[in-house]
Amino acid sequence: MIWALGDLHFDPIGDKPMDIFGENWIDHEEQIVSYWKEVVKEEDIVLLPGDISWGLKLDEAAIDLEKIDALPGKKIISKGNHDYWWGSLSKMDSLGFESISFLNNNSYLYNDIAISGTRGWMPKDSSGFAENDEKIYLREVNRLKNSLESNKDASRKIAMIHYPPFNQDFSVNEFSKLLSEYKVDLCIYGHLHAEGHKYIVEGNIDGVEYKCVSCDYVDFKLQRLEGF
Repeated sequence: MIWALGDLHFDPIGDKPMDIFGENWIDHEEQIVSYWKEVVKEEDIVLLPGDISWGLKLDEAAIDLEKIDALPGKKIISKGNHDYWWGSLSKMDSLGFESISFLNNNSYLYNDIAISGTRGWMPKDSSGFAENDEKIYLREVNRLKNSLESNKDASRKIAMIHYPPFNQDFSVNEFSKLLSEYKVDLCIYGHLHAEGHKYIVEGNIDGVEYKCVSCDYVDFKLQRLEGF
């Protein structure tokens, strides 16, 4: 089975309470871990599309990554906008986690399923989108293309992106167009919390099924990806 959950926002230091987004965030880490242990088996895959840890440096985030490594299943992690600890693939792999793989211009092949992904970026119609955002945006589009290209011949494809791959007016953008071009079957994303849920887009668009797995949107429960 394949499961997914975005925006764990684990806190190794204890100074980033998430209940500013609502009382449902109280003890959210305990909620996530408890359900995870209940449903996930060792042979399962768990996709985590970004915002994993509030740690600012890799050694701080390693505290949370160790917790995740100890949980059941094989975990595939992509970067979120708050994963400031994220470094090169070689540095992250050097931590030696037994059950964690990181997506960074690469992909992961699980049976006949290619799992690709990147962080993404805010859409161009966001207020405050500036020249520097344009550079980051295009770089992230290229990273997604590299990831998709690395296993382009797989018979089934899942993409995991932190930012929603749509404009704020719900239209497709360069990210979602690329997913359709590479005939991705399913795209999961997160990033949106509380009032941000109004920007969620789900369902089949141009051949790609979209699902938001931001943890407060799915009641802090890992989501079973049906059909995979």
